[in-house]
Amino acid sequence: MDMNCHYCDQEAAFAAESDGLKVGLCEEHFRERLQELAEADGLETLKEQVNVDRAE
Repeated sequence: MDMNCHYCDQEAAFAAESDGLKVGLCEEHFRERLQELAEADGLETLKEQVNVDRAE
C-alpha cells in the first residue's frame, strides 16, 4: 500500500510510527520536521519514543 505525506500529496519517503499510529512524510517535510526537532533539542527524546523507518 502506497502512503502519502501527512503534509502534502507527495509520495511518502519515510514513515514514523508511535503507539500504533503510522504517519508518512515526503523527504522535504521529513527534513523540515527533523530540523525543527534538532533546533528544539527534542531529537534525543524523539529517538527514544518513535521508531522511524523508510515507508514501504
